[in-house]
Amino acid sequence: MRRIIWCAAGLAFAASAAFGNWVYEGKWGSRGTGNGQFIGLYGIAYHRTRNLVYTVEVSNDRVQYFTSTGSFLGKWGSRGSRNGQFGSPCGVAVAPSTGYVYVGDTNNHRIQYFTYNGSYLGKWGSYGGNPGQFRSPMGLTVAPTTGYVYVCDRDNDMIQYFTSTGSYLGRWWDSIDYPHFVDVAPNGNVYVTEQVNDRVSYYTRTGSLLGRWGSFGTGNGQFNSPYGIAVSKSSYVFVADYLNHRVQYFTTAGSFLNKWGSRGSGNGQFNGPRGVAVSPDGVYVYVNDGSNNRIQYFRDEYAAVAPTSLGRVKVLFR
Repeated sequence: MRRIIWCAAGLAFAASAAFGNWVYEGKWGSRGTGNGQFIGLYGIAYHRTRNLVYTVEVSNDRVQYFTSTGSFLGKWGSRGSRNGQFGSPCGVAVAPSTGYVYVGDTNNHRIQYFTYNGSYLGKWGSYGGNPGQFRSPMGLTVAPTTGYVYVCDRDNDMIQYFTSTGSYLGRWWDSIDYPHFVDVAPNGNVYVTEQVNDRVSYYTRTGSLLGRWGSFGTGNGQFNSPYGIAVSKSSYVFVADYLNHRVQYFTTAGSFLNKWGSRGSGNGQFNGPRGVAVSPDGVYVYVNDGSNNRIQYFRDEYAAVAPTSLGRVKVLFR
């Protein structure tokens, strides 16, 4: 449980909240091929040190990045198989320590990585089922402590993980069916969405199964094609529930906490949400609203924002 503390002009009060609602904060994007436009939004990631938002588009075959409030900053990529080109990229992740940007280059069956502004650094992978090979790599993430890169190897029905430069470390496939997205909790546990099984599975950092939750349906804690997953600093697990057009969030053991969204194009509504990312402080959640061709972001309504003596604001929570 968090305690939210407001301080202003010598006056302070504390309020307790178990689990908050996530309120609409803003959006950006429209359908198209121009800067800040999207076709086929998929993965999304947050750059912790630069406060940037990255997204990939399967139809525009590129990466775009923005400020945390949606101002366009840059892009790279085009359709192809050369260095820096993509074949329907689905996953993107940012390494917390180096800031390198990793892309799941799905139809090229490889991982490429870049500097924060798109300069090509390297790649690994090829088509196949052997260690270090892929069949349609989807979501990926970088562990905050080890720097390991975890990849959803979708059509091989497994998770593979690597060093930050692509050296193979290991893989597992414990009853995984169509793994879609992956993220790592602060304690190092690995969380995976399984699209076909409509569930979340979680593991130790080397792949020992710890638990699972979810089933097909529309009730709380049920899914209809779960896609993006993100674990916050506070160890909340956010899941983009694609065909239920909503986001649900849970404890790290799978207890349902809350949800938001419905089908539509209004603020706070979704049409096929795919990727989800959380800001480093855990206060903002970013959602790729796929068929609406936009990114929406939401704020934890219980995160207190207090003025400082310098006129700035900061979030105070525990």
